[in-house]
Amino acid sequence: MALVAGIDIGSITAKIIVLDTNENSNKKSFSQLKKVGYAPGNIASGLITSAQSFHTGQKIDYIVSTGYGRKLVENADKTITEITCHAVGAHHSDPSIQTIIDIGGQDSKVIRVNEQGQVQDFEMNDKCSAGSGRFLEVMANALEVSIEEFGSLGLRSTSPSKISSTCTVFAESEVISRINQGANRNDIVAGIHESIVNKIIALTARVGIQPEISLTGGVALNPAVQTMLERELEVKLKIPAEPQMNGAFGAALLAQRYYSKLV
Repeated sequence: MALVAGIDIGSITAKIIVLDTNENSNKKSFSQLKKVGYAPGNIASGLITSAQSFHTGQKIDYIVSTGYGRKLVENADKTITEITCHAVGAHHSDPSIQTIIDIGGQDSKVIRVNEQGQVQDFEMNDKCSAGSGRFLEVMANALEVSIEEFGSLGLRSTSPSKISSTCTVFAESEVISRINQGANRNDIVAGIHESIVNKIIALTARVGIQPEISLTGGVALNPAVQTMLERELEVKLKIPAEPQMNGAFGAALLAQRYYSKLV
């Protein structure tokens, strides 16, 4: 039995997926997600140790790292950009996918792929965290709402407040102003979600999306983002069972490809 792994070190979380490549089954045998702190390299080492312990100490034969901290994974045999890994992961999960919308902790990206899952075009948001999971976290904190219930509150509004600022810092000030004006909290939350969805729609316009569309990243678990995106795009989005693990899954699949060339 050979083991290969994909490690995705994002801005907020680190993920690992291990595949058992015995008889080319590509069976997922282990996965784990941890918060990224001050030392992402140590988090990566801990993920690898956990995976090897789960497999009774068996060494992982090939590792591909991706994400913001991919170069900090000392044990990685190869580093690959998250654009490629997300494309591979989504296409393998559903070969009908031609567009991937990934909303992560610090950035958002829209990727268009061909029928073979190869990247044809992509767009990412700028360096500002507006349009990302971090943006939603900051706004949830300002409104004293847990991030887990934030999305459901946004679906309870019938009159969303307009949040016009494109900068996270200024948007937070705008939210505080809305609170002081006595605006309904659900309306403010809905306005925040509309703001992030508008930024994603702008990215999709530049890429020229094609159905079918997969929504990945941790923000895919937010029901308001999903519902508003579907309404604006007039499509039913496909969401993987573990959307935040898509990059790590793609990295693991690529690890298997490279490892198979060595044996």
